[in-house]
Amino acid sequence: MTAPLRPPVPPRSVRRSPLAPVRRAVATVFAAQGAAVAAVSTTVPAVKERLSLSPLTMTVLVVAVALSAGVGSFAGLAVIRRLGLVAVMRVAVVAAAVALLLIGWAPDQAVVAVSYGLFGMALGCIDVSANTRAAAVERRYGRSIFASFYAAWSAAGVAAALLTAGTAALGWPAEYTLTAQAGLVLALALTVRSHALPAESPFAVSAPGESVVLGRGLWVKLAPFGLVLLVAYVIDSTVSSWSTLYLHQTLDAALSVAPLAYAAYQVGTVTGRACADRLVGRMGPAAVVRAATLLTAAALAGLAAAPSWPYAVMAAAGTGLGVSALVPLCLASAGRLRPGATEAVLARMNVFNYTGVLVGGATSGILGSTGHFRLAYGIPAVLVLALLATARSFNHRFTS
Repeated sequence: MTAPLRPPVPPRSVRRSPLAPVRRAVATVFAAQGAAVAAVSTTVPAVKERLSLSPLTMTVLVVAVALSAGVGSFAGLAVIRRLGLVAVMRVAVVAAAVALLLIGWAPDQAVVAVSYGLFGMALGCIDVSANTRAAAVERRYGRSIFASFYAAWSAAGVAAALLTAGTAALGWPAEYTLTAQAGLVLALALTVRSHALPAESPFAVSAPGESVVLGRGLWVKLAPFGLVLLVAYVIDSTVSSWSTLYLHQTLDAALSVAPLAYAAYQVGTVTGRACADRLVGRMGPAAVVRAATLLTAAALAGLAAAPSWPYAVMAAAGTGLGVSALVPLCLASAGRLRPGATEAVLARMNVFNYTGVLVGGATSGILGSTGHFRLAYGIPAVLVLALLATARSFNHRFTS
């Protein structure tokens, strides 16, 4: 009776409420990146026609975006250690918006090439900073929430793709469409507020100037995630970068209709990522990876064999639904291996990311320029089945 009364333990949602503003801010950055990527991907045919670019030149530009994004990822890693995550995220999103304007109004091939390169650099900086922050927030929650950030990415991608389709239907030229897209990205950037993880958080990026050494054993553990990330981005690049041109060139869809495959793909990813965290909690990550792999293979086969654009749009949605969980599960699992050096681990994981974009974008572009776009979707349909062997690596437990 004389023992001091203990205050009641607050519910989990109340205890972790300080994380809500951080989660919203990070989700906004993911949304800005998703809108920017969609803007570039869905305007490929319009930019190609405006500047009279050859299919090979357009392929080179897509590859250049992937290469510069890889450079931007490691450059972002260095800047993060000096300026901090929030500053890097803000500057990189604004740079992406500026790059969209430059792409739209570029007077010649040289300027548009530099503009695509700037966009890739900004993309890489956003990747490493936003994913690092997302991994830290997920660890604090003690449960799977990483897919929700990518759901925001995909939802913004849907909006941007529909914006491209709408402006094309109105007869807007590429420069006006990309100006509108840049305004959307900039508006999202302006809503990002300063935020910090609660002071008691033990998770942070490496201290400024600190040299992070990743041992060989860690690289062995990263290999399965790297393989999944590589294949996922081969698929993502093939659908994102070239589905608009595939519908326009191979399936004879109008420019106002062609972006719908990209929009459907992103609708599929939004749906999948909105459900992924709950499915991981119920089924476990390994089972989710297996189911996602099989669905992706079937949908890609349907996309390759589509007799007309409506079928291709439905298959693109199925592809997005299947592949949606793979990337966030990979990055969350990889970042969990070294909580004190998440930004270093994820910057290295981006090597697989951009290699996948590079391989997928270049191969699909080459196949498309020779009139074999269907092979660009048929080959990954077989390749993705190899990921079934990596599913066991995703078994893990969260600790609160």
